[in-house]
Amino acid sequence: MVTHPRSVLCPLLLISLCLISGNGVLASRRLLDTELPKIPELPKPEFPSIPTLPKPEIPSLPKPEIPSLPKAHEIPALQKPDLPEVPKLPEVPKLPEVPKLPELPKPELPHFPEIQKDIPDPSLH
Repeated sequence: MVTHPRSVLCPLLLISLCLISGNGVLASRRLLDTELPKIPELPKPEFPSIPTLPKPEIPSLPKPEIPSLPKAHEIPALQKPDLPEVPKLPEVPKLPEVPKLPELPKPELPHFPEIQKDIPDPSLH
């Protein structure tokens, strides 16, 4: 019997995945068991002290004198102007009433017979 290449591929893939996963567990175990080398602490360098400098004194500036604003003059109240009366508008003439049209009869739709709602299912005997 001839085997198909696809039928061999699945077991080989399964075996290779099992072998790969076993190596990962072993490598991680080795990483956990090993200890890292201790790094010696380096001595901290000492910096020379910086001398403090005196703060410079800033001479105070003279304050400028701002001239005061002139006082506003009182504005006299305005008199109400005498307006002429508005003439009345002429009345708009009434339009004659539109005569009422007689009511037209409404068209009637033809009556369709009602369809039975409970139709028995046909039997295939």
